[in-house]
Amino acid sequence: MDKKGSPLTVALQGMDARSSKMMAMYLHGPCKGEAVVISDGYADALILDADSMSGQAFLKTFLAEGVEKPLILISLHETHIENVICIKKPVKTDDMLMALSQIKSRLTQRKQHEDRVSKAAIEEYRVESEENFVTTKPNTVEVIEEKPVLKSYVIRTDEQLKTSKHQAAMQLNEKAFGAFIGNVPGLDVNDPRQFAKANYNAKHYFQGYVESAFNVSRTKGQARQLNSGWNPLLIFPEANEIWIDVDENQLRAFAGLLINSTLGASMSVTPLSQELVDQERILEKYQSMDAFLWKVACWASKGRYPHQLDIRQPIYLKHWPNFTRLLVTPHALRISALMIKGPRTLPNIAEVLNIKPQYVFIFASAAYALGLIGHAKRDADVLFQPPEIKPNKNQSILGRIISTLLGKKA
Repeated sequence: MDKKGSPLTVALQGMDARSSKMMAMYLHGPCKGEAVVISDGYADALILDADSMSGQAFLKTFLAEGVEKPLILISLHETHIENVICIKKPVKTDDMLMALSQIKSRLTQRKQHEDRVSKAAIEEYRVESEENFVTTKPNTVEVIEEKPVLKSYVIRTDEQLKTSKHQAAMQLNEKAFGAFIGNVPGLDVNDPRQFAKANYNAKHYFQGYVESAFNVSRTKGQARQLNSGWNPLLIFPEANEIWIDVDENQLRAFAGLLINSTLGASMSVTPLSQELVDQERILEKYQSMDAFLWKVACWASKGRYPHQLDIRQPIYLKHWPNFTRLLVTPHALRISALMIKGPRTLPNIAEVLNIKPQYVFIFASAAYALGLIGHAKRDADVLFQPPEIKPNKNQSILGRIISTLLGKKA
């Protein structure tokens, strides 16, 4: 939680895709957005369905390893576990709101405790420093060394110094959007007659090479370097972070350029030796892999949608993006809320929300890069048999006669 009143971020465990989607909608709707669903690594707390096989396995690991994150457990059975908030199914809104409130209270108390510990450590360090500044030599004139001005000390870990990785999301309004993202000459992405041309291929941009390098690095489980004839991009898959020493404006400009065949030929991905992995670097230059790819996709998109998406087919959103760490384009939250409710086409989303299509297209580009959206033709769509079509009560006399004759013939 970044500030008082902000929604709690939760990760879901032991739930299939349908249950996860319903829980996300439940938290957004009946629970009035008191919590939002994001990926496990960034969540404040966990919500576990203990009635599933995977849920039972997760609970055993949770209790055995003593996971620090607060847990809300939901089950058909009465359950009592120390330091775990248990809710009986079917979940009532009041019970869930009470559980979320308790989690927020616990996190606030933990933060206050950590602050008190830090202040105590800082004070102890300050006192020791003051005592060590005075030295006395026997049989000589006492020498008092000049004390430097003591400033407030803040104990910061290397992880906390990675400001680019952990900084709060940047949010673009409509006025700043055009200047920040740019546009494609000769193309009006908001003109329905030009929708067929309002797409782009990530492989023709820096985004495509970043995606390829990420896939190689994650598949091999090795730190890799993307060489582009420009500043190298270092990839650390185990920590899910990258390091690149470039100015943000320069990176945005480079990500928006078409990569020609000459420059593309110089792109390569090479392994990083352990010596290079352990090398000290400017910590502020580290970024989350997902946050980096999200914004690179935004800059390559310039308000267009990925060519892999059929603008005539409905698309669905797998889960709520982690907007606390992502570049937030105009209306991204509204788009996500609408897509969570069910699949829609890109133009329909713009029409329902009464916004420019470019805002929907750029969101789709970033979300697609992270694998958060896809076409609605999924296994779940054919999992259930369609209901039998019942005959109309107002069926004509001729229709009833034909039905009777067919019935006798059968």
